[in-house]
Amino acid sequence: MKGLHIIADLYGCRNREMLASSAMLRESCVAACKEVGLTVLGDHFYQFEGLDATQVGGATGAVVFAESHLAIHTWPERDGATLDVYVCNVTCDNSDKAEKLYATLAAALQPGDILVERVWRGRDLPVRKTRLAAVK
Repeated sequence: MKGLHIIADLYGCRNREMLASSAMLRESCVAACKEVGLTVLGDHFYQFEGLDATQVGGATGAVVFAESHLAIHTWPERDGATLDVYVCNVTCDNSDKAEKLYATLAAALQPGDILVERVWRGRDLPVRKTRLAAVK
């Protein structure tokens, strides 16, 4: 249950095309997860419509991987995005993979400013020696 949670707010993003395209966002996110060595299990991305005829809509998406998840949300009308990367470190330390994933996606969005926090989550817990019954 121990792991690294990177939470970032990206401001002044210059890659407006990526902010406004769920397809491009999905392609970039899934590829980046795989490139850093995370085990992608699935993803879901959604394209919003603009608030009015003068604006394009943002996108939101999540990638679930065996080591945990990535969530991203964009606001092209504000040139901004939020990025949430969490990896658990049960069988090995995946912190470097989380840092590389964060750096790759932040670089792709080309922000002018970033507010980022790193939260070390969890603690060592003993492993249960008896098998639990599956929930039906």
